[in-house]
Amino acid sequence: MSPLFTDSEIISRVIKKHFNKNLDRYDGIKFSFMVLNKKNPSQMIIISSYPDEWVNLYKENKYQHIDPVVLASFNKISPFSWEKSLVINTRLQLAKIFDLSKKYNIINGYTFVLHDHGDNLAMLSIIVDSSYPDNVEKFIEEKKDTFQMLLIDAYEKIISLCREMIESKKQLNNKEMFSQRENEILYWASMGKTYLEVAIILGIKTSTVKFHIGNVVKKLGVLNAKHAIRLGVELQLIKPVQ
Repeated sequence: MSPLFTDSEIISRVIKKHFNKNLDRYDGIKFSFMVLNKKNPSQMIIISSYPDEWVNLYKENKYQHIDPVVLASFNKISPFSWEKSLVINTRLQLAKIFDLSKKYNIINGYTFVLHDHGDNLAMLSIIVDSSYPDNVEKFIEEKKDTFQMLLIDAYEKIISLCREMIESKKQLNNKEMFSQRENEILYWASMGKTYLEVAIILGIKTSTVKFHIGNVVKKLGVLNAKHAIRLGVELQLIKPVQ
């Protein structure tokens, strides 16, 4: 699988912040940024301000395989309105997806598309809530260059972040990042063990566990132990304990 489709919480957080920074000026707008592989649509990432419940439902049921917006995007180059551009032969899928999405106020939108040389499709969908002025179509048309560039910038950013993560992983794997004790503590913490449980497993004091976790946090340059454990897992820095 391409590193692009690695479920990295750190990358997702950076990309979501990028969209929020650029879209917060427009009241009542929600977005969905999706990237999938056209040859294997099961490889997909979604970063969105849609309700979490809907995003989780979408991913669990793999709705990208029947979503008319996604299917239309395969054959589109320019941005399109859902209402105007979704073809008649997707009516059944429309009924299924949109009947479900109506519960989350996801009814009509506008999608911007980007195809790359690696058979990946990036999409930025914009929806506007009911409190927005009536002439939504005009608003989107006036801002479509801005939204298209926002999609391009976001896609370049996510590619760049993936490359940086791969490079960081290579560099870190070329040297011993953690001491044996730090690695043991990180390993058990990543397995969901509490500090007390880790201390019992390793036969050390809880204060010793906290001391080593503090060193790990400093080494990784993160804010806290939770971030350190997550980064250690994502970059595969933690070695299995025998």
